[in-house]
Amino acid sequence: MLSLIFKRLAFGVASLLMVVVLISSIIYLSPVDPARLTFGQRLDQSSLDLKKEALGLDKPLRTQMAYYFRDISPINFIEKSKLESLAYSNYTQLFATSNKQFIIKRPYLRESFQTGDRVWNMIKVALPNTLILAFSAIFLATLLGILFGLIAALNKNHFIDRFLLTISTLGYSVPSYVSAIFFAILFGFILKHITGLNMQGGLWELNDFGDEVLVLKNLILPAIALGIRPVSVILQISRSAFLDTLEKPFVLTAKAKGLTLISIIKKHVLKNSLNPIVTSVSGWFASLLSGAFFVESVFRFKGIGLLTVNALLNYDIPLLLGCILVVCSFFILINVVLDFIYAYLDPKVSL
Repeated sequence: MLSLIFKRLAFGVASLLMVVVLISSIIYLSPVDPARLTFGQRLDQSSLDLKKEALGLDKPLRTQMAYYFRDISPINFIEKSKLESLAYSNYTQLFATSNKQFIIKRPYLRESFQTGDRVWNMIKVALPNTLILAFSAIFLATLLGILFGLIAALNKNHFIDRFLLTISTLGYSVPSYVSAIFFAILFGFILKHITGLNMQGGLWELNDFGDEVLVLKNLILPAIALGIRPVSVILQISRSAFLDTLEKPFVLTAKAKGLTLISIIKKHVLKNSLNPIVTSVSGWFASLLSGAFFVESVFRFKGIGLLTVNALLNYDIPLLLGCILVVCSFFILINVVLDFIYAYLDPKVSL
């Protein structure tokens, strides 16, 4: 079991390294000068050169990547003379040679070019908002998807079945940002006097006294817009799974014994139909973390999606790379956990 976990995590780390190489290559090899864009067009050349040297932007691409890998790695073997000059606030020394030290530290995501704040501190503030948004969207999508899928399966080839399938196809065809714009304009602007919902706003907002207060209503429209496509997919998958299970011999036997429909669904149908549904839900949850980028931008919902978009627009390289690494890490962890959920739900699945 442990060897399997380590193997999955090793593949995950390799994937993260490939992501860093790919994104870094795209950013650093682009014709845009990040130092000039970051520090302003009026900065004189000598000051610009000093800024580039301080940020390591004057080094070749492979050297910049090597430095970044050194910063994000939790394990390092560093020369003693260079250790004090690095911005590692917390590290533990394991052993040392004559001129080098072997240390364990927290991954250092560097500092934002725009604000000078530590990237991890900025992500730490934004990430919970995105997780709450993604959890809310996937919970809503799972609840409605399974409910409508069951209704469609129990009314196979009837009007309600065809109607739900048509609506689900339409919902899946519409991109999340289009749904977000539609809901923001309709319910947050045109019908605001009825719904009381805001067109834009974060989970935490400043009140008239300058204090941050929780505004839960700002979660409603982004969660619905983000959950529209998962609802459509879960509905169709659950419908197929329920139809397949309803035709199994043990369900027919339960009907012959006189069990009520609710009892059959609760005791036999739901549990034996969960595997494909769990696959869809878990996969969509990971996707919602990245899909939230567009929805958060529309609603100005202050999560990691909006943070990433702003970092991209401002060419804030450390912040952009940090956000991408965190999202990719969650995607990998979710897929690792998913393997064990499969095995728990279905004993026939071998790890």
